[in-house]
Amino acid sequence: MKGFFKEFGAFIRRGNVIDLAVGMIIGTAFNKIVSSLVNDIIMPAVGSLLNVNITDAKVTLVQEVLDSEGEIVTPAVTLNYGQFIQTIIDFLIIAFSVFVIVKVITGLRNRAEAAKKKKEEEAAALEAAEAPQEPVEEVAPAPTTNELLSEIVELLKKDKEEEKE
Repeated sequence: MKGFFKEFGAFIRRGNVIDLAVGMIIGTAFNKIVSSLVNDIIMPAVGSLLNVNITDAKVTLVQEVLDSEGEIVTPAVTLNYGQFIQTIIDFLIIAFSVFVIVKVITGLRNRAEAAKKKKEEEAAALEAAEAPQEPVEEVAPAPTTNELLSEIVELLKKDKEEEKE
């Protein structure tokens, strides 16, 4: 059991677990902000345009049952589609916000990688320019076919003369 808690402690101390915890806390706070935006700003504005409170929109499937004194014995069964619409709007705003954040971070990361690559290329080019250059040996141009044939003929003539002697 002692080894279990030791392993758990090592797991908790890892950086990615801390990052995950911070992300969850920030995500929860962000969700509250978006919910407030939808509940307190967007839905009332849409409701005023349509002249109805969409959040409270529902369809009653079974009416409530009242006793003789007017107290509810059995509550009504309703489909709360207004709340569902509000939840969909919450989701769309959060999804769009996350998309924008990821797009910005990806763009910044790509720019940083491009700048790093450019810097490495410039450093390599500078290093190549500063490297001592070996002297280049001049190479004579290759002889033409006529020149080669002339040399062969001259060599053959010399061989014949040497044979006669």
